[in-house]
Amino acid sequence: MHLLDLQPLTKIQHEFRRSMRRLHADLCRELQADYSDLSGALELPSSFFAHLRSAFPPESYSTWKVIGWIETLNDLVYLLDVYRQLIREESRSEFAAQFFDECREKFFEHGYMDDLFPTGQPRASGLEKRLLALCSRLTQELTQESLWFDPGLSVTWVRRKKLKRWGVPGNLTDNFEKAELSGTISTGAVGAWCQAPPDVQKILSQTSGAVVFQVDSRGITVKVGKRISPVWSVGARLAKWHWGSHDPVVAIQRNHASVTVGPTLVYGKDRQPRRVRSTDRRQVERIACAWETTRLAWPDGHGVLALLTNRVIPLHAKGVVSFSYRHRPGLSFINCFDRDNLDLIDDLIHENSHHHLNLLLRKHVMYQGDHNQQIFYSPWRRTLRPLRGILHATFTFTMGALLFQHLVSWGSGRTGSVRWKQAGLSRRDLQRARFRCLEEVESVRYALLDLQHADKHLGWLTNAGRHLVRELDAAIAQVERISTRFRHDVERSSFGPALRRHISELQRARRTYGPIRVSQSGS
Repeated sequence: MHLLDLQPLTKIQHEFRRSMRRLHADLCRELQADYSDLSGALELPSSFFAHLRSAFPPESYSTWKVIGWIETLNDLVYLLDVYRQLIREESRSEFAAQFFDECREKFFEHGYMDDLFPTGQPRASGLEKRLLALCSRLTQELTQESLWFDPGLSVTWVRRKKLKRWGVPGNLTDNFEKAELSGTISTGAVGAWCQAPPDVQKILSQTSGAVVFQVDSRGITVKVGKRISPVWSVGARLAKWHWGSHDPVVAIQRNHASVTVGPTLVYGKDRQPRRVRSTDRRQVERIACAWETTRLAWPDGHGVLALLTNRVIPLHAKGVVSFSYRHRPGLSFINCFDRDNLDLIDDLIHENSHHHLNLLLRKHVMYQGDHNQQIFYSPWRRTLRPLRGILHATFTFTMGALLFQHLVSWGSGRTGSVRWKQAGLSRRDLQRARFRCLEEVESVRYALLDLQHADKHLGWLTNAGRHLVRELDAAIAQVERISTRFRHDVERSSFGPALRRHISELQRARRTYGPIRVSQSGS
C-alpha cells in the first residue's frame, strides 16, 4: 500500500532535513543582513544561532526539538518583518485587520493570537507594543534553549567573540509545550536534562522562576536572585556538570534513534495544563508494550511509527484527547491515565499519522483556495471544520481503521487470544477493536464524500491532494471488505446499538450539512 511505503516517506524525510538545515542558515543570514537593527535592540545573538549548525547532526533536522526551535526562529523573523511594516504603516486599522486574518490561519496551533489580539478583535491600538513584547519573549526563549543544545559551543562562541561574560535572561518554571519540569534545563537535542540542586530549587519555588544564565570562557552559571550556581564548566578539556545530569528516559531502544518518554503533563479540571511532573515507570512500560504490540500486529504501520515518532509525553488529563504539533514533528502527547491499553495503541498511531501527514504537507501542496472556512461536518468532533481539519481527520482515522483491522486479525483465534492477553488486552477489547474498525469505516466514508466534493465541485484539492484522497479511499475500501467478516458479530454484540446510533448520526448530519444529498451517499 502506497500510504505505508517507507522508501518514498524516508526520501521525503531526508529532503525535509536538508530544507530545514537550509532554512536555519537562511534565517540567520536574514537576521544579520536585514534585521540587524532589531536584532541588536532585542539582543538577539544571530551569529551564535548560525554557529549552532555545527551542533546539529543531519538527522536532528527532522526531530521535535531542533525543528521546534527553527520554526520558532522562523516565526520571529516573520514577526520582525510585520513589526517593521507596522511602524511604517499609515492605515494601522486596516493593517491590523489583515494581520489578524493572517495570524488566525498561520498560527492556529500557537498562543500568539492571545499575545497579539487579547480581546479576540483586530485592534490596532497597542499592537506595536504587543508585537514587540512577543518578539522579545520569543528571543528569550530561543536564546535560552540555544545555550543548551551543546554548552561547549556556547563557551566556544564567547571565547571567539572575546566576551568577558554573556548574560542571557531565562525562566525555569514548568514549560507546558515541551513538558519540561520546573527547576530543570533540557540539554542536547533528544531529551536529556539537568536538575538544579535543592537550594536553588527552593529559591526558584519562591520566585517567578526568572533567572539569568551567565556564559564565560570557563562555563555556564545560573543567577537566581543573589545566588549564583555553576551548571556546567570545562577545564583542561574535560567538561563537568555541576547540576544533576540525566539521560533521556528510553521506552524503545533502537540502533539509529531511541524513543524517549518525557515528564508527565498534568491538567486541571478546566482541561488546562497546570504542572509538569516526573513520569512513573509503569507508564513507560505501558508505552513500550503498546509499541511492541503494534510491531507484532501491524508491521507496516509500525514501520511508519518507528520512522516518525521519537518522543512521547504522557498526559494526566481527564477528558483531554491526545495531541501533537505540526512544528514539533515526532513529539506526541498521549493521554496515558484516562485511557486503557487499547486506547494507548490507537493514540500512538493516531498522533504518528498527524506527523505522517504533516511531513507529506511539507512536500506537497494538497489544498488551496478554501480560506480556512469551517463548512465541513466532522464525524469525530461533531462540529464544522475547515478542509485542513477534515483532511487530517480522514487521514489519521483511516490509519486507525487499518490499525484496528490488523489488531483484530492478530488477536483472533486460539493463538491470537494468547497474544492478545500477553499484550495486556481483554476479550472485550477485541470486540471493541472490531467495533472501532467499523465505526471508523463509516466516519471515513462520510468525510471522503466531502473531500471529493471539495475537489470536484469547489476545486480546492490539488493533484497531490486528489491523489492522497484516492489512496485513502482505496485503503478504507480494503478495510471495509475485510471488516464484513465480523460486522454481524458486532451488530449482535453490546456494541451494536452504538454502531447503529453512529450511522444514524452520520445520516442526520448529511441531511443537515450536505453538501451531498443523502441519496447520493448511498445512505
